[in-house]
Amino acid sequence: MSTTLQGKVALVAGATRGAGRGIAVELGAAGATVYVTGRTTRQNRSEYNRPETIEETADLVNQAGGVGIPVQVDHLAPDQVKSLVDRIARDHGHLDVLVNDIWGGELLAKWDTPLWEHDLDAGLRLLRLAIDTHIITSHYALPLVIARPGGLVVEMTDGTKDYNDHNYRVSFFYDQAKSAVIRLGFAQAHELRPYGCAAVTLTPGWLRSEMMLDLFEVKEENWRDATTREPHFVISESPRYVGRAVTALATDPDVMRWTGQSLSSGQLAREYGFTDVDGSQPDAFRYLVEIQDPGKPADATGYR
Repeated sequence: MSTTLQGKVALVAGATRGAGRGIAVELGAAGATVYVTGRTTRQNRSEYNRPETIEETADLVNQAGGVGIPVQVDHLAPDQVKSLVDRIARDHGHLDVLVNDIWGGELLAKWDTPLWEHDLDAGLRLLRLAIDTHIITSHYALPLVIARPGGLVVEMTDGTKDYNDHNYRVSFFYDQAKSAVIRLGFAQAHELRPYGCAAVTLTPGWLRSEMMLDLFEVKEENWRDATTREPHFVISESPRYVGRAVTALATDPDVMRWTGQSLSSGQLAREYGFTDVDGSQPDAFRYLVEIQDPGKPADATGYR
């Protein structure tokens, strides 16, 4: 991509791995300075106990052509978030793109487990990680976003509003978390509009995150081998795809047309013309509604 974000400053909160890493790298590829935050560094790991680090993400941003700045932050700790934002304000004076991708709930959600059987502490922890982190981060960061018109806030979730309104998502707690974030995007759009800044909610499709690839015992290079175990994985997408969706929004001079909306990577690919790393344009949520959920055989023809 061309360096259309030269001179722009972005914060990708929750950029250690997965969608956050893909977004940070693509913003870097467009020339942005990207603050990448998370809890796992080369010296310390979060309870995930995974190898990916914020320093690795920053290195990838640099390799893509941007400037990656790793900062260890627990986004449930207001003092740490305030310190981060104070640093951005001191060094740059503004923030052009805020991506709230903090999550951390994969190990806490129990699939198809009713509320009364779900571990209560785990469920409440999931909600704090999924919702409170976003609110705390926006509380401190939005004054920098509105410092000049054209700012963009992207709330990352799982599922579009239309899909989540009609489908139970994993468990009570997961369902509440992912739908609540959609409302966070809507509410911030209302408050940012007078300042000429936009806020949207964005979902990837079936994401080939590091954790998902490990689950299927494949790498990005041979991900299609996983379709022998789960045929519908054929619709999956790399984290760079949703990263390109964020970059398309961040470089759109008419981004206000999207403000307040719930969007998907596949939808924006059709609008802006970008592709995944393999040149395809997977449209996961249309596939879910038309193929996977009705129980039809896996076939991505016409969906990627």
